[in-house]
Amino acid sequence: MPRRYTATARGLHWLTVLLVLALVGLGTWITAFEPKEEAFKYRLYNLHESLGFTLLLLTLLRLAWRAAHPPPPLPQDLPRPLHHVAHGTHAALYLLLLVQPVAGFLATNAWGFPFKWWGLVAIPSPIGKDEALAPLLSAVHFWAALLLVALVALHAGAALWHHFVRRDDTLRKML
Repeated sequence: MPRRYTATARGLHWLTVLLVLALVGLGTWITAFEPKEEAFKYRLYNLHESLGFTLLLLTLLRLAWRAAHPPPPLPQDLPRPLHHVAHGTHAALYLLLLVQPVAGFLATNAWGFPFKWWGLVAIPSPIGKDEALAPLLSAVHFWAALLLVALVALHAGAALWHHFVRRDDTLRKML
């Protein structure tokens, strides 16, 4: 069993962190401080959606990489319930990293907006315009974002707890 994550796993992890931070920032900007100029607002939406679709693809790549390259084990002296919490948190993070962009993409489709990934690749709408479904999908996207932020905070806090309180090598495995 490896003592550290592979360089590829570490790179994919930190790229995911950057994308999530950018997406949360853009999503907050778009919703809390909605730009007045329509063209600028649509550019921000396309940037947010393109980053989100990129995150979806990156998450699929991460899951494939993880399946082929198992992560290093958790500390053996960690209480068994915390092993379950750690595994459950990781599973929930991966699930949300898949659900979140899919919900956002489907919400965009349901509101009737076409999506062009990075303004170059048209991604066909699987559901088409559906104004009855659009608010539900937008709500799923919003609440999943809040849950994702909470789980990321828990995950980062746990890494810091391992490093500064337990003084084990959990955090160093990802650096």
